[in-house]
Amino acid sequence: MRQFFGMSQTGDLAAAVRGLNSPQFIMLLSNNAQFEAHVKALEAMYPGVPSIGCIGMSYDTRVVENGVGVIAFLDGIGATANVLEQVSAMPVKYIDRLEKDLLKVNASRQDTVCIDFCSGNDACVLTTIYSLLKERGIQLVGGTGDGGKVSANGRIYEDSVAYGLVKNQRGRVKTYKENIYRQMGNYRFIASNTDRAKYILGSLNGQPAKQVYKDILHVTDQEILTQTFKNPFGKVNGDDVCIISIKEVTGNSLACFRQVNDSDVLIMLELADYRSVVRNTIEEICRDFPKRSAVFSVNCLFRYKLFCEHNYMQKYLQEMAALGSHAGLVGYGEHYNNRFVNQSMTCVVFE
Repeated sequence: MRQFFGMSQTGDLAAAVRGLNSPQFIMLLSNNAQFEAHVKALEAMYPGVPSIGCIGMSYDTRVVENGVGVIAFLDGIGATANVLEQVSAMPVKYIDRLEKDLLKVNASRQDTVCIDFCSGNDACVLTTIYSLLKERGIQLVGGTGDGGKVSANGRIYEDSVAYGLVKNQRGRVKTYKENIYRQMGNYRFIASNTDRAKYILGSLNGQPAKQVYKDILHVTDQEILTQTFKNPFGKVNGDDVCIISIKEVTGNSLACFRQVNDSDVLIMLELADYRSVVRNTIEEICRDFPKRSAVFSVNCLFRYKLFCEHNYMQKYLQEMAALGSHAGLVGYGEHYNNRFVNQSMTCVVFE
């Protein structure tokens, strides 16, 4: 299979798809002002080709911040695209669509991946989708777009998750998750006074969450939202740690980008040697896949901001390009199988 990436910093869709012939699956990454027009135009250009889209930045060796990016797969894949609606209330109501699509592409463990773009309520969405994928061993990679909208097959949806099932007809697929943080000290917290609907973290070990964070890191209220780039929380999940970013300060509480529940065990994280972590990820991928057709990734917005702050973003994209064709989305949350994580990179590699 082959991966195509086209872009326009000004949002010129015709320029972005120049040279794209006979795609078998398309991902549209657009800006808020032009998203709906781009969805309609893309469907007119490639009628009937399975497609999903969202509002967000894209990249290959360059970043498209406010234009349009198009990622397409062709030459040896089978694909279908669809949507689960009402994700804030009852996404399971539409799960039969995914069941039929798995049969349609003859999905199998070794060669099929689910790629999704979500408008929100990610944790519930992933639990729903993965209930079907897990029994078949199908891996998932995706992320959250901006603006509360996604697209599938030329139509705009709100309160929904758009997904594509992609089957590599010429080799394997495998997903990866990269964490550039490590545990800081021996801090261990029990969360309480949480608001699951608003992602509010009220208390840590019985003390106001904001004050606990400030006291440990010696920061002011105003510095909390940038300090989270270096020191997010981590939620212990078996042998894994899910990163939890701070979104805003709400009184004495902290609003987060992912749900925290009463009695969750949290730890404090600190930035590791991210350049070394990236090199290790690339080496692992090369060991697993001596020959690679494509890599599609989702990088968190906070990672993007952190890398830009350290003048590393361009170097990072150059290093990832050594894998071959690499392109992706800057997301507001990353999906890895049944996990909704923050400040991470998730990707799928095609043999």
